[in-house]
Amino acid sequence: MLVSQILKDKGDLVFTASPDETMAAAAALLHSRRVGAMVIVQEQDQVVGILSERDIVKAVAEQGAAALTQRVSQWMTKDVLFAQPDEPVHVLLERMTDRRVRHLPVVVGGKLAGIVSIGDLVKSKIAETEAEAENLKAYISA
Repeated sequence: MLVSQILKDKGDLVFTASPDETMAAAAALLHSRRVGAMVIVQEQDQVVGILSERDIVKAVAEQGAAALTQRVSQWMTKDVLFAQPDEPVHVLLERMTDRRVRHLPVVVGGKLAGIVSIGDLVKSKIAETEAEAENLKAYISA
């Protein structure tokens, strides 16, 4: 299965925030939107980073509650890994495992087109495996 198929099923909604947002505001947004990461964008939706729950925990562990008053730009992951719509799930699963990330923004022509999580990829891999098993059962019993 390709990333484009996953986005077709789940949609292309991506929650974003400004690098000038406070960590407290970003944490509240993650909580209210029930997501594990947000893409950080500047003008014209230029991706400049990604902020995950892991980044917030690191900030609080290192600086305590004071970290929540700091800007997202101080704690976001700036070296963002991206996914392309034509990439297969197994390639992204390997990339995410190797780099220990759980979210990959999807870009098309330099523009943000969606985001996939490790959960999205695992769900699609399970569905693909189950469909393959059903096809094999049907073939054997035919």
